[in-house]
Amino acid sequence: MFDLARLERVSPCLWEIPKSFRDDMRVPARIYSSEAMLKEIVRDRSLEQLVNVATLPGIALWALAMPDAHEGYGFPVGGIAAFDEQQGVISPGGIGYDINCGVRVLRSDLKKEDVLPHLRNLGRTLFAEVPSGVGRGGRLAFRGPDLDAVLVRGARRMLELGYATEDDLAHTESEGVLPDADPAFVSQQAKSRGHDQLGTMGAGNHFVEVGYVEQIFDADAAEKLGLCADRVTVLIHTGSRGFGHQVATDHIRVMNRAMPRYNIELPDRELACVPFDSEEGRQYFAAMQAAANFAWANRQLITHEVRQAFRQVFSDGALSLVYDVAHNIAKLEEYRIGPVSKRLVVHRKGATRAFPGQPVLIPGSMGTASYVLLGQQPSLEASFGSSCHGAGRRMSRTQARKDFNPAALRAELAKQGIVVNAGSGRGFVEEAPLAYKDVDAVVNVVHDAGIAKKVVRLRPLVVVKG
Repeated sequence: MFDLARLERVSPCLWEIPKSFRDDMRVPARIYSSEAMLKEIVRDRSLEQLVNVATLPGIALWALAMPDAHEGYGFPVGGIAAFDEQQGVISPGGIGYDINCGVRVLRSDLKKEDVLPHLRNLGRTLFAEVPSGVGRGGRLAFRGPDLDAVLVRGARRMLELGYATEDDLAHTESEGVLPDADPAFVSQQAKSRGHDQLGTMGAGNHFVEVGYVEQIFDADAAEKLGLCADRVTVLIHTGSRGFGHQVATDHIRVMNRAMPRYNIELPDRELACVPFDSEEGRQYFAAMQAAANFAWANRQLITHEVRQAFRQVFSDGALSLVYDVAHNIAKLEEYRIGPVSKRLVVHRKGATRAFPGQPVLIPGSMGTASYVLLGQQPSLEASFGSSCHGAGRRMSRTQARKDFNPAALRAELAKQGIVVNAGSGRGFVEEAPLAYKDVDAVVNVVHDAGIAKKVVRLRPLVVVKG
């Protein structure tokens, strides 16, 4: 367990592990957290992993962790690190296996009272329309040039096929497509795993959730986003499925073989990396962008399925996209480092982009609240334009299976008026609300730190899980 006495307090919501903590650190490590939440963060190896990240070549300013931080593969989930484009590295562990796991929020013209009599029917219909679960395939299959078109054009390919609108793309980060994706650097095994997974949710903490606007913190911002009191919303949380996992697996294997050629030595083999400006680095970046485009196409196709479900239950599938944001990704962005501006490879793993004025979507755990925030100007100087991405686990999935009973958990959620449809009892208990941190406390940290301000709080009514 990390010794809290080694942390230096920078501000009420920011703590630092100084560069002097360990000889191999190139920059300090910083943690956004309340004092109380630090006690949860140190229960696992999150801070040790953050210190390891601070040793990587070409890292700029700090290695950062958000208040939802917990132990991950190499990097902590909730971690952010930026590397010089010319002198720095790219590391799949800083992006995650589920490339472009992300979340989108849709709004309906319906109000809470309109949907309350239909919750069970809506849950069943959504469960039937959105394929979910481990290895579950969708209704559409894309192979060869058809799949490559999705990898290159992302959500825009869904528009061309009739599953999206121009308004959907306008309200998606990067309009749902990264420009330098190259299917040539994606293995046939990855393509085989992903060929029938578009329009599917998967398992784990992925979900479709119907809720409503329970509380408004900033009336002007909420009005601009079309989020009035009791307005019905839909959250979609999923990523690139087995396709993205295989892309990460393939390129981690390549990097492990390549690192000796670049004289890269690591404190943890899970931090496998290569210079960004190397053949292996550029190839991974191109494949990662292809996986990101796959994920945006996936969330867009699920949006089409959700609209179909709403039409069946309410004769009205009018669901407008508020925003879609990635939280497992690397992007080239420009920041001021000292007296000069530099292009940096910003790794966000379980972290959300929070550019000024941009919606920041923070899903809570099943049965708790979610939030819509707006990014603030200080984020650009304080956190590479980044915020938290959710509540963050406080308990392993194994422990959750030991501690919670599916029937009892379902009954408890029913008491709260929440209808749950889940394909797996095991997966259901792994995502129990008490397995996660307090999302209100997490959001308060980034709000108080000036990174992103609270706009509305959403309360769930129907949860559909794999």
